[in-house]
Amino acid sequence: MSDPSRPEPAGGGRRSTRLGTTAIVVASVALVITWSSGFVGAELADRAGGEPVTVLAWRFAVLAGILALAMLVVRRRWPRWRSWLRQGAIALLSQFGYLLMVFEGVRFGVDGGTVSLIAALQPMLVATLAGRFLGERANRWMWLGMLVGLGGVALVVSGQIGATGAPPWAHLLPLIGVVCLGSGTVLQRRWHMHDDLLQTLLMQAVVAAAAFMLVALVRGHAAPPATLEVWGAILWLVAFASLGGYLLYVTVTRSHGATFVSTLLYLTPPTTMLWVWLVFGVPVSVLGIAGMAVAAVGVAIVLVAQRRSSPPR
Repeated sequence: MSDPSRPEPAGGGRRSTRLGTTAIVVASVALVITWSSGFVGAELADRAGGEPVTVLAWRFAVLAGILALAMLVVRRRWPRWRSWLRQGAIALLSQFGYLLMVFEGVRFGVDGGTVSLIAALQPMLVATLAGRFLGERANRWMWLGMLVGLGGVALVVSGQIGATGAPPWAHLLPLIGVVCLGSGTVLQRRWHMHDDLLQTLLMQAVVAAAAFMLVALVRGHAAPPATLEVWGAILWLVAFASLGGYLLYVTVTRSHGATFVSTLLYLTPPTTMLWVWLVFGVPVSVLGIAGMAVAAVGVAIVLVAQRRSSPPR
C-alpha cells in the first residue's frame, strides 16, 4: 500500500490511474472546452439578472442532489468520514474559495480581463508547489513555456484590462482565489485518496453547496431563482462546468499531475473567446487569435518538456 505522505515521481502518477496517450489528449481537449464553458454560464446568469452567490449556491445544491441520486442508483458505497474531511478541504479550496474570491473581485470592480490574467498565474504557482510537495520538478523549458502561455493570455485579454476602476485591494481577491485553486490541485494530487470519481464529486459538491448556501443565507440571497433563464444558466453550469469540466480536472490531475493540468488552463481564455463568439455573437479580434496561438505554443512547450523529463515507465 502506498504511503499517503510520500510525493509521487515527477510527471508520473500511480500506474493504475495514468491515462493512455489517446485518452489524455481527448480528456485534455474536453477539459479546456468544458472548463471554459463556466464563464459562459456565468454570463448567461448575469444577463438573466441572477445574483452570483445565489447561482453558485443552487448550482452546487442541484449538483449534489444529482450525484446523491446517482450513488443510490448504482448502489455505490458511501464514503467514510476520513474521505469527507479530505475531500471537504479540497472542495473549500478548489470550488468554494476559488469561485467566491473570483466573483467577489468582479463584484468590487475588477474587470474580467484582469481576473483572467491573474488566474493565468496559477500554473506557475502550482509548478512551484508541485516541485516542493509532489516532486514534479519544472525544468527551464517548462518555465519558458509557462511564461509564453502567460503572454498569450495577456494578448487575449489585453483589450479588457483596466476597463473599470477597482480599489487596489480588490485585485487581491482573485489572487487569493488562484492560490485556493492551486493549493486544492496540489492536495488532490498529494493525498492518494482511493475514492472514485463519483464519490469524489459527491463529497466536494455537498461541502461546496453547504458553504455557498451559508454565504447566501447571510446575505439574504438564498431563495431559489425565480426565472427560467437563471435556472437555465444553473443547469448549464451543472452539466458543462461541473459534470464536465471539474470531473475532467480531477481525472487529469490524478493521471498526469498538478503542473500538467494547470498548464492546460492557459487555453481557457482563448477558448472562452470562441465560446462567447458562438453563444453571444461577440466578434473575435485579430489580437485574440494571436494570443490563442501564443498560448497554444506555450502549452506545447510545457507538455513536450514535461514528457521528455519524465522517467521511463
